[in-house]
Amino acid sequence: MSDKKLFLGGRLKRLRRDLGVTQAAMAEQLKVSPSYLNLLERNQRPVTAQVLLRLADAYDLDLRTLSSDEDGVGAGLDEVLADRLFADLAINRHETAEVAELSPSLAEAFVRLYRAYLDRGNLIDLSAFEGRDDLPAAPHTTPTDWVRDLVSAQRNHFADLEILAEDLLKTIGADQRDLAPSVRERLLGEFGVKTRVMPVEVMSGALRRYDQHRKQLLIAETLAPASRTFAMAYQLGLLASGEAISAIADRFSPPDRATRQQLKVFLGNYVAGAMMMPYGKFLAALEETGYDIERVRSRFGVSFEQAAQRMTTLARQGARGIPFFMLRVDAAGNISKRYASGPFPFSRFGGTCPRWNVHDSFKTPGRIVTQVIETPDGERYFTLSRTVRRVAGLLGGLEDELAIGLGCELKHAAKLTYTRGLDMAAPAVVEVGPACRICERRQCPQRAAAPINRTPLVEETVKSVSSFPFSG
Repeated sequence: MSDKKLFLGGRLKRLRRDLGVTQAAMAEQLKVSPSYLNLLERNQRPVTAQVLLRLADAYDLDLRTLSSDEDGVGAGLDEVLADRLFADLAINRHETAEVAELSPSLAEAFVRLYRAYLDRGNLIDLSAFEGRDDLPAAPHTTPTDWVRDLVSAQRNHFADLEILAEDLLKTIGADQRDLAPSVRERLLGEFGVKTRVMPVEVMSGALRRYDQHRKQLLIAETLAPASRTFAMAYQLGLLASGEAISAIADRFSPPDRATRQQLKVFLGNYVAGAMMMPYGKFLAALEETGYDIERVRSRFGVSFEQAAQRMTTLARQGARGIPFFMLRVDAAGNISKRYASGPFPFSRFGGTCPRWNVHDSFKTPGRIVTQVIETPDGERYFTLSRTVRRVAGLLGGLEDELAIGLGCELKHAAKLTYTRGLDMAAPAVVEVGPACRICERRQCPQRAAAPINRTPLVEETVKSVSSFPFSG
């Protein structure tokens, strides 16, 4: 930030509108004149460090939300314009970056229109409705989209939920290595809920089911021990802190009942994960071991996927971990999870770039594969990938192999045990992304061989945020 002038007019304007304050009110809080704030919002003046600090103080902001493409609007616009539909326009990155910066809402509207185009298969011919009042309804944001965007805006960190989880652990008084029996006893002793492990045939394909009338928590026998603990912690969180979780959900003003319910499920999942991996102890273990996931997950009795996802939530003020991003993908390229505590331009309309070796981990099951990648915006990231096996529960003994991709900005890579012996000063870098320079030159054999994907992600249909995010 000290090496270049920051012109953040579009984001300042969007922030002010989201907060519902006038230019005059914001100018007064920032101790500047309304005319000066107007110049800042029109990018006729750069934002100074002093103004940034006053913004952070007045509105309790993480400054990274202003200095990065927080909502992924620029990356989403890049991805949309990489479609062959726009190839003849030769739109360069400078133009898309300028639109995303100056008019983020307009850019987001264009991205949403493109999503509707993909979802419907074709653009609607409005000429057929000329002069009529029965125009087709505009597509609404799905509950999954809404919750995913909210989680992204919060950088997958919810301070209130961390406190809820810590308070629950204090009342249990359990050792971290022996959490499951303590949670089971608390469910039975305080709430009269008995936990039973049931045959998969009885569960009718479900992994867990809460019988409110009989006061029973039923867990499929196919769930691994870490996932059974998660299911019990999730239920305890809802019973002991349900009102608090509902209040937190309502604070974000979900647009409808279905979205509110899905948000509550996500928040309950978050509490369960935070109980299994308490913030302070988990972060200390990561730093002590050089972010060695295998060692840390063994210490907390969790799966590789659970530990990887928890690593994307460590954004507590004054005690931040490395800002990781994470995704889960199947062999066909369908993404069923994606979370980030730092900036990363996730694909919004397709799978991962075939040049990112997350798919190579399927060739070496159980082994960690590393790579340094560069995204179209010129940022570099250190990534590691590994397969995991998740019991599906739909059929007894059926296991699905998935790949977990985890990464962080290259500047943090030296802290990771996985970079030992690697030359991080001059690493081998692979360009990835929906609009990388290799793709622009039409010289990517992997992408040329891949079919054009115009179908929504599996992520959209399986509603991954309402499954157990920490239950891999």
